[in-house]
Amino acid sequence: MTDTQTTPAAPEAAPARFDTLPLDAKLLRAVADSGYATMTPIQAKAIPIVLEGRDVMGAAQTGTGKTAAFSIPLLQRMLKHENASASPARHPVRALVLAPTRELADQVANNIKAYAKHTDLRVTVVFGGIDMKPQTLVLKGGVEVLIATPGRLLDHIEAKNCVLNQVEYVVLDEADRMLDIGFLPDLQRILSYLPKQRQTLLFSATFSPEIKRLAQSYLQDPLLVEVARPNATATTVEQLFYSVADDDKRAVVTQILRQRAITQAIVFVNSKLGAARLARSFERDGLRTSALHGDKSQDERLRSLEAFKRGEVDLLVATDVAARGLDIADLPAVFNFDVPFNAEDYVHRIGRTGRAGASGVAVTLVTKSDARLIADLEKLTKRSIELDAFELEDTRRPRQERAPRREWDERSERGAADASSSASPRPSYRAPARDAFFDKPYEAQVGAELPAWEKNAAGNVATAPRGLSSNIKPKRKVAALFGAKKVPAPSLDS
Repeated sequence: MTDTQTTPAAPEAAPARFDTLPLDAKLLRAVADSGYATMTPIQAKAIPIVLEGRDVMGAAQTGTGKTAAFSIPLLQRMLKHENASASPARHPVRALVLAPTRELADQVANNIKAYAKHTDLRVTVVFGGIDMKPQTLVLKGGVEVLIATPGRLLDHIEAKNCVLNQVEYVVLDEADRMLDIGFLPDLQRILSYLPKQRQTLLFSATFSPEIKRLAQSYLQDPLLVEVARPNATATTVEQLFYSVADDDKRAVVTQILRQRAITQAIVFVNSKLGAARLARSFERDGLRTSALHGDKSQDERLRSLEAFKRGEVDLLVATDVAARGLDIADLPAVFNFDVPFNAEDYVHRIGRTGRAGASGVAVTLVTKSDARLIADLEKLTKRSIELDAFELEDTRRPRQERAPRREWDERSERGAADASSSASPRPSYRAPARDAFFDKPYEAQVGAELPAWEKNAAGNVATAPRGLSSNIKPKRKVAALFGAKKVPAPSLDS
């Protein structure tokens, strides 16, 4: 395997059109139906290389069309296998797309289905959080393009619901997260089921040097395609950093929404519990809010996303499960309620706004404890971050003004003694009445009848064995087990 090659930077020219590519008419028709006419820079550079069959590592800012950059050329190369047969054997899995999150996998699947809608190629997606049975039926019916999250794909492999021995193309979307420590064991297991000879594509917005070296072990003579400075943020996004206190964060968000007349926004937090609590707090402020985090079921997460896309929700409070790959058109703002633990996640978070050339604003709220995270962010983006002070409006209700203090009156001049004498006198403490009878000691009454428990059968005082109290009854004598005199059984006549 040779070293990674970088395509030389070409002078800026007019955007290339899709109809200039050697694509089938079915794909060009689907691209036109999606509203695409010209290619983005990553698409113009990556599509010709993928059509040649080369392995590619594509790095570009979020919202630049990386999904179309790898899916359209792969569909073109797979058209040679297109057939209308109903037999599952004629539709084996030939392209595998792996995504780190369920939301990203579902979105990629929707895009690829739109590009392949005029062909006979079958596309499906599998991810966790929902029932496996419907997915199993689709897989056993045969599909050419499979989009999956690693965990659920391994479940189907172990259940023998899909066979990957005819896969020709593998795509790792958001490759930096796919090759992270948490996904690496699952990824290695999945790749062990694939043929050695295949075309592998890696696309992401961020590539660290360590990730590049690790990714090269899965690629053969790859080409590195970069259309912007590595790990750069989108230039169409206005980035604001405010120094605030923890208790003021929610008030700062609501004030910015009101001042800038922002109708919709995503608020990113670092914890699932924090997302749920913050969503309830914004609801109490009168904002239509929904939470999106890993503890919710997949159906709930998809419903929250659809409601947000339809404009039925003002704020989407989310963890980093919504930071990658979500394409929400015309999203005006993103708030980093918490500075992300991983600096790379900041690039993906703010990439949810300012997509496809539109403008957006990204607000990050920084506290004193975030100094190290901000330093990591400066190191990644290679820019100095200056924190601005935020002037928070006082929205509390004004206190009622106190009456003007009067001059000392005659009573105060006479002193506290006279003032206390003029006040109504307190009731004096009166001790409760006592009965002398209850203060006497106990005296036994002479000639009183004894209680029943102190009498024997004859009515006399019961005597107790020596050393015992007179209140304790003596034990009743019973016959011994051995040597006792037999008592005759009662007859029926008696």
